[in-house]
Amino acid sequence: MKLYRHLAKSVFVAAALVLAASCTNSNSGTNAASASPAADTASDGKMVIRYIDGDSLMASYNLAKEISEAMLRRSNQLDSEQQKRGAEITRFGNEIQNKYQNNGYLTQESFNADQAKLQQMQIDAQNYMAKLQRDAQNEMQQYNMQLNDSVENFINEYARQKGFDMIIYKASGVYMDAKYDVTKEVVDGLNKRYTKVEKK
Repeated sequence: MKLYRHLAKSVFVAAALVLAASCTNSNSGTNAASASPAADTASDGKMVIRYIDGDSLMASYNLAKEISEAMLRRSNQLDSEQQKRGAEITRFGNEIQNKYQNNGYLTQESFNADQAKLQQMQIDAQNYMAKLQRDAQNEMQQYNMQLNDSVENFINEYARQKGFDMIIYKASGVYMDAKYDVTKEVVDGLNKRYTKVEKK
């Protein structure tokens, strides 16, 4: 049953990793001046660059939080189902053992039949858990696409309106002055247009 437990647990971990990676990939950078980034458009030919903190964005953007909660619920469902199937298999296995030890099997055929049934239960449980995991991964990918599209579309529009040539992630640099951080403006803008996703 360790395999089933691993399958169930791995989905939530994968969800967290993919969500973080996708957010980083979807926005080729974000963050702007905390004071008045709109007034910082350059007229002398110099590039205007701002940055965002990806971790803060993921922690504060309501859509990202909703997706994280949805994937946690799915992970809990997987874990619950894995425990349920595991308990059924363990219970039947114990019944076989007790019956065998108490000479409850009158024929070898009846013992073999129960052994075959136990083996089929294990196979069915493994296949079922694999299907649930695939479904969860597909759901995660859909959420991931939705999150990427939402952030990328907003960043593109926001950068054009502000006159920024580039918005990058804080993690992509060694040092960035906080006055070029536009994380709060981006998060506020994202949340302003946010529509709560349907819980599954």
